[in-house]
Amino acid sequence: MLNNISLGRYVETGSVLHRTDPRIKVILYIVYLIAIFTVNTPAALVALSVLTAVQLIAGKIPAGVIWSTVKPVLPLTVFVFVINLFTLKQGNELWSWRFLLITDTGLCRAVLMSARLLFLILCTSVFLTLTTTPLKISDALESLLSPLRIIHVPVHEAAMMMSIALRFIPTLIEETDKIMKAQQSRGADYDTGSFVSRVKGYITVLIPLFVSSFRRADELAVAMDVRCYRGGEGRTKLNPLKITGRDIFVMVLFLLGAFLLIAVELLSRG
Repeated sequence: MLNNISLGRYVETGSVLHRTDPRIKVILYIVYLIAIFTVNTPAALVALSVLTAVQLIAGKIPAGVIWSTVKPVLPLTVFVFVINLFTLKQGNELWSWRFLLITDTGLCRAVLMSARLLFLILCTSVFLTLTTTPLKISDALESLLSPLRIIHVPVHEAAMMMSIALRFIPTLIEETDKIMKAQQSRGADYDTGSFVSRVKGYITVLIPLFVSSFRRADELAVAMDVRCYRGGEGRTKLNPLKITGRDIFVMVLFLLGAFLLIAVELLSRG
């Protein structure tokens, strides 16, 4: 069911990535995000697979958690694969039937784009959601974006909103699962019938979910207000962020991996 989805959830394993400063992980995430979108050759794709495996091992992420993180995006991955497979007509023909045509260029592009999507989800999970609490992500973003305060950008408020959004992903998933079970106990059926009837059936889930989301948002606003929350001005932190030698070592190690990936990509193109 939906409560088995790990997207957006923090999983404590005590790994070296869990203990790394969140600012380092945000920087590494941005670097690997750029590296993922520079991959265009099979050799670089293999290198990216190896680096992603190293990240998962370093984070001690269980296989079940990895699967539950990737599973929700598999339909989108298949959709991206099919769209690229049948829309790109350049290259040598591999198979054709009526108006459908598959070429070697289309096949390579389909594999590349779907792989990028999966690696993007895994990278986000390893460096952010699975190994970093929403509060630490908020603190890291606030610290990294603090120079923008000079031009009066509300850095603290923006970081707080992002951390709240990440925090409520698993909550909304659990709420959706509860609503679906409640509706199914009343006779609702989401697995049979035509596509249109199943879409109409999900309206009985969306309306209560929206109502519940607004109620939770109102309760959160009231809770923050009664605790005298007035933004980041003058606020102190219980656990200030400190970068240690171990954090520097982890950053250098993973940066070398990213640079190696880009080097493999450039050499493969040459």
